Amino acid sequence: MFAQPNRRSFLPVPALMLALLLPAFAQETVQRDVPYVPTPEHVVKRMLELADIKRGEHMMDLGSGDGRIAIAAARDYGARAIGIDIDPQRIKEANENAKKAGVTDRVVFKQENLFETPIKDSNVITMYLLTTVNMKLRPRLLEELRPGTRLVSHAFSMGDWQPDVHEKVDGRDVYLWIVPAKVAGKWTVKDGARSFTLDLQQEIQQLSGRADIDGKPVVVTNAKMNGEEIVFTIEIGGKPATFHGKVSGNKIEAMSGPTATQKGWSATRS
Repeated sequence: MFAQPNRRSFLPVPALMLALLLPAFAQETVQRDVPYVPTPEHVVKRMLELADIKRGEHMMDLGSGDGRIAIAAARDYGARAIGIDIDPQRIKEANENAKKAGVTDRVVFKQENLFETPIKDSNVITMYLLTTVNMKLRPRLLEELRPGTRLVSHAFSMGDWQPDVHEKVDGRDVYLWIVPAKVAGKWTVKDGARSFTLDLQQEIQQLSGRADIDGKPVVVTNAKMNGEEIVFTIEIGGKPATFHGKVSGNKIEAMSGPTATQKGWSATRS
């Protein structure tokens, strides 16, 4: 008779293969929301031009890949840049590229979930994600970022949040949004010797509403937010009056502007 094999001496072939493959498989199970596709350098250049980054500003690239956008922001604009990516291989590659570019003192790459990473201190955020991902991020962007923060996206929109700028770069879409201040509510406007109430409704950067002047309702027209800046027109005494101001919390102070007709006005939200 043949001797029976010792069953403890080997694993069944499928189990053995699984044991050998598990370490490699574990390295490839990073849960990505977006496939890695690098942004062409000429698109990176235009994205950063639209962002109008100033030296020393804080810039964040969500889904930073090989780090090229954050590195360019630090190298070409003197920004303090952070790249966020969930893939450790991309983080390693980005750090190597930052070292080659000589910007490791101004760029940090973090392996984090872009839906959870802190964003509130950013002056500029860049993205090459998907529209579905942008839409998932949108509530955070509007709620947590300061008015005036610039958002630039390669290829993908924000749904019904209309961009402030939309360009084509060699057939590729590039979008710019400026986070608006929140101005919905009832305001008391003082315009020289005149005082009137203003009731505003807001849909992201688009505004509508009416004023109550001398007991008569007047529709607000041409109203829009641009970061902290507000512009609106109402008819006073049969003539259009255009107000251009800067919002700070519950107060608005007059600004000069190319279309402004009213000087020295102010408003307070009740």
